[in-house]
Amino acid sequence: MFRTLKMYFDFANAENKKKLIGAMLLGVLKAMFAMIKIPAIAAIIQGILEKNMNPSTIWTSFGIMCVSIAGQVLIGLKTTMLQTEAGYNTCSGKRIEIAEHLRYLPMGFFNANSLGRITNITTNTMEQLADVATLVVMITTQGIITTAVIFVFLAFFDIRIALILLAGILVFSLFNTLMQRATIPAAPRAAKAGETLVTAVIEYIQGIAEVKNFNLTEKTAKKLESAIKEKQDADTKMEFTVIPFMFLQGLATKLTGVVMCLMSVYFYLTGSMPLLYTIIMTISSFMIYESLDMMGGFSALMRNVNIIVDKANEVLSIPPMDIDGEDILPARKDIELKNVSFAYEDKMIINDVSLKIPAGTTTAIVGPSGGGKTTLTNLMARFWDVKSGEVLLGGRNVKEYSFDSLMKNFSFVFQRVYLFEDTIANNIRFGSPEASMDKVIEAAKKARCHDFIMSLPDGYDTIIGEGGASLSGGEKQRISIARAIMKDAPIIILDEATANVDPENEAELTKAIEELTRNKTIIMIAHRLKTVRHADQIIVVSDGKIAQKGTHEELVAQDGIYKNFVSERKEAVSWKIA
Repeated sequence: MFRTLKMYFDFANAENKKKLIGAMLLGVLKAMFAMIKIPAIAAIIQGILEKNMNPSTIWTSFGIMCVSIAGQVLIGLKTTMLQTEAGYNTCSGKRIEIAEHLRYLPMGFFNANSLGRITNITTNTMEQLADVATLVVMITTQGIITTAVIFVFLAFFDIRIALILLAGILVFSLFNTLMQRATIPAAPRAAKAGETLVTAVIEYIQGIAEVKNFNLTEKTAKKLESAIKEKQDADTKMEFTVIPFMFLQGLATKLTGVVMCLMSVYFYLTGSMPLLYTIIMTISSFMIYESLDMMGGFSALMRNVNIIVDKANEVLSIPPMDIDGEDILPARKDIELKNVSFAYEDKMIINDVSLKIPAGTTTAIVGPSGGGKTTLTNLMARFWDVKSGEVLLGGRNVKEYSFDSLMKNFSFVFQRVYLFEDTIANNIRFGSPEASMDKVIEAAKKARCHDFIMSLPDGYDTIIGEGGASLSGGEKQRISIARAIMKDAPIIILDEATANVDPENEAELTKAIEELTRNKTIIMIAHRLKTVRHADQIIVVSDGKIAQKGTHEELVAQDGIYKNFVSERKEAVSWKIA
């Protein structure tokens, strides 16, 4: 238990740790205010026993009781505020820290780790940190503090009863430790079930169109039901694991109070304890029961605190790429790859590739699916680090750049566009957050999306659904181009930007791309002949190597992948429906 408490306090940052420590210190004061009720009650009882009750004693005792209650209420309010602030601030701070950390992880992490796992950590796990973990830690801590204060109080009056209390606390702690150990095998299953359930829900929602289209509702629903059932079984298993120990903890708590009462009466009957002390010990036994019972009721959740902290630290412990380079503004905008190799785990993706892309030129990358085209462009922008060789921008290794200064040189337009749930204007502004509305409109006009934006009910203030769900593919693509125009980076990477666009949008999209790429260094991945034939150089990538390199005219004169590519495209164009 104490190890878990230390882990949680270490997890919080310095400011929130101060608040938690402040709440603990106030907890000591709160326990002391609770204890001063006993002398007040003792004074009344003594007056009754000695038949010496007077108004002064009654009013003094009443005043002490009022101070005790008022002190507990006021300190309780302040303690709750400190706990709440520390919990929610730690939650929000860790979310931001994880988001910043994810930003500098290699893209391979996101390929190897499901969206469900990341989503589960940043949402459910962090929410449990704010709502459950902080509450569990502070109630458990308050229980420990109150028990310790009562123990000191009892030791002052009668060491024998204090030792009985100590024995009860040790038995309680033994059962609690056994409970924590018993949950260790079940905890990973419960955590995994939570991740699997989130993944299944996201997959079901995102793929609902395909599910209905191919009549896979029953099959997909069974997969979701299976994930829900596994979560239910894992949580039930965890509960059944802790129930016996919770019973034993409660039994130890109750028996401790009972034994304290019985022994106090026994000591009175044998003449070794005054009647007043016996009554005080009896009252204290009820207080200790309340304190231990409160702590025991939440101690079963201590294992959850371990899991929450471990899952967050697991992400934060993944080594990021070395992004602490210099803030470099390259004089040249050319790119060069020297003997670059890259492997994902044990699979070689790029194998000893050397390539020069002069500034201000257009380079088209073509080749079979899975040949390494996208990976090659990702290495240029340092989404991954090369296994061997080096990537140069303006004659400097990209590893010498700070991440932010490197990214200022690149704009991307991907085949799959993601827009954020925000206004259209703010989605365009992501390319330049401080841009004025005039600049936003200027970029939108260049990207050929101003007209359709103005046709929307709220124009540029229209809220886009998550992922851009309320817009067509071509509209989303043009907004992403407006965003890239706003950024005005010298190097543009186009990854199948027009692959899935309907003919109605293609003409507008082509004009938008022309605006974006004017006077830029262009690197495009494409499968359309009219897109690549006018490139300054065409790179044919196959099996992680450069199979061919040259202009369109040079490559069609050679036997090879590109000539076959051109022939297939011409044949497809000549198809007619009879």
